Amino acid sequence: MGKKATRQREIISLLTEQPTLRISEIADHLEVTTETIRRDFRDLTEKGQIDRMYGGALLRPGPDSNVAQRNDLLIEERMAIARQASQALGGAQTIMMGSGATTIHIARRIALDFNNITVIVHSIGAATALSANPTINVLAAPGIYHSGEGAMHGVRTVEFLDWYNADWCVLSASGIAPDGPNDTLVEGAEVYAAMVRRSQNCMIVVDSSKFNRRFVARYADWSQVDLLVSDQVPEGDLRRAIDLAGTDILTPEPASHPPGRRTQGQ
Repeated sequence: MGKKATRQREIISLLTEQPTLRISEIADHLEVTTETIRRDFRDLTEKGQIDRMYGGALLRPGPDSNVAQRNDLLIEERMAIARQASQALGGAQTIMMGSGATTIHIARRIALDFNNITVIVHSIGAATALSANPTINVLAAPGIYHSGEGAMHGVRTVEFLDWYNADWCVLSASGIAPDGPNDTLVEGAEVYAAMVRRSQNCMIVVDSSKFNRRFVARYADWSQVDLLVSDQVPEGDLRRAIDLAGTDILTPEPASHPPGRRTQGQ
């Protein structure tokens, strides 16, 4: 095995032990230049083994990874997305929320920023995070529990959602592509599609590792999405499709002093 192949195997091994690493950290560990690691990152990205992030990389999660595993990835990026998403919700009185690691971060932020609102969830993690604020009315959908996602799915879940209306839905995705956001779970996509139907506005929240990834179940097209919140701005065909649909894009601003809680009707 050549030096390059050996080095790239070591990079994958390092990322398996520590899900996100900076270029400088890997270069120091392997005693090579940062430019060498950048070339390795390009190769490994093309092979679908890693995802690039600003200044580093993370091991690409497989479609079978669960929400508990994803909770340990990109924590800073997801917290920044959560701050921006919460601000964008403005004076919303009723919110529907999907499942996923990023969505749980947003639920925690909503619990800090809002009072006296109603949030409709199918995720146990989101419900738990929101319950930290006793003024928030949490409606939890019934259904078949998916242990990997920590959320309810199925016909009963969709039927429950169809009884309610919301100002916003806040949804994550396994991937976003020029034809819209998508998910690895067909049953999860069915729940998300119901939330899109029942909400006046739709917000998609994903980190940039989800850009240009396409999985089995598409649950909306970009014309149904009002806002994309991510840590980076998409490029190429993905950006053109989002712009053509009139979907706004928000990226996090530097963290500042936390705002006071927002109350229903403000």
